[in-house]
Amino acid sequence: MQNSKSFKISDVRSRSSSARLWIGFILTGLTLIVGSTAGRLFLFASTPAQSQLPPNTENSILEIRKGESPAEITRDLAKIGSITDRGSFILVGRLTRQWKHIKAGEYEVSATQSPLEIFKVITSGVSVVHRITVREGENMYEIAKAIEQEKLGISDKFLNLCRDPKFIQSLGLPLPPSGTLEGYLYPETYFFNRSLTLEDMIRQMVRKFQTVWTPEYEARAKALGLNPYQTLTLASVIEKETGAPQERPMVSSVFHNRLKKGMRLQSDPTTIYGIWTRYRGNLHRSDLVEATPWNTYAIPRLPLGPISNPGKESLEAALHPIDSPYLFFVSHNDGTHEFTANLSDHNKAVRKFQIDPKARDGKSWRDLNKKDSGTF
Repeated sequence: MQNSKSFKISDVRSRSSSARLWIGFILTGLTLIVGSTAGRLFLFASTPAQSQLPPNTENSILEIRKGESPAEITRDLAKIGSITDRGSFILVGRLTRQWKHIKAGEYEVSATQSPLEIFKVITSGVSVVHRITVREGENMYEIAKAIEQEKLGISDKFLNLCRDPKFIQSLGLPLPPSGTLEGYLYPETYFFNRSLTLEDMIRQMVRKFQTVWTPEYEARAKALGLNPYQTLTLASVIEKETGAPQERPMVSSVFHNRLKKGMRLQSDPTTIYGIWTRYRGNLHRSDLVEATPWNTYAIPRLPLGPISNPGKESLEAALHPIDSPYLFFVSHNDGTHEFTANLSDHNKAVRKFQIDPKARDGKSWRDLNKKDSGTF
């Protein structure tokens, strides 16, 4: 009996030792597997996709929309060739707790960046910026088109905001007689990213105008018998009538003189603005007699509102016209003009610079980066 009992105890001990050995083997195997997996994951996280793909050093744009899942973001990164293993990228993000820090925006990434570097970019919140240049003399339709071309917003929505009374008043502006923000979208180079709304973009343009329009401007306008909006309107016409900076005060003088005498301004750009949506590059006689609130061939006053967004030089010219007797000007066909004080001299200038075909040879208003020229 004792021998039998001794045998059983030793058998149990043998089995216990065998179990511990197997557990040791299993734990060692799991450690090796985990260690190997961790090693591969670390290598993946710190190695650019460039090392596993054909040479490609070009940057790509990744747009992350609000609410996008890790799987969707990873899919887009794989599509543009910035990562090679979706599952590993998702796991790296989870282990490093990066997914909760992802910010919506537009980011520049490339295959030369490691997954860890990509996470650093897409959690930074520093989006790609788009350069939008509002040039002196551009109108809101042209600005809206530029915004849409950069895929920063829809043109019609931009224009609708420019006509929205509540939005206009939210900018600290009185409701303009024309009912639009034309004239207040100050010419400047802006840097926008896609996280900005169209409201934000317009607000920046208007705020820039408000910093340029000073109390001194207001006082000077009053001394000239103009309110701020009339001054802005006049400046917008001056902006469109000449591309030569030195001529702006002289053009302003002509318009001031005409307004004092109750004469029509007869400015082609104002007529064009009134028919902008159907204008195709040529004015017709029927356009000049059409009674629109902007057609200064038909109305003996300033147009209803600005026809463009003038820069500081044109605002200054509207407020500080040269003292002159001039009532007319005609294009030299090179961006500059001939100024005259009476109709007889004006007609001579028209024959010399407009009717004579030789006067146009080899000349262009584009030399002065001018889009429109007017003839009275």
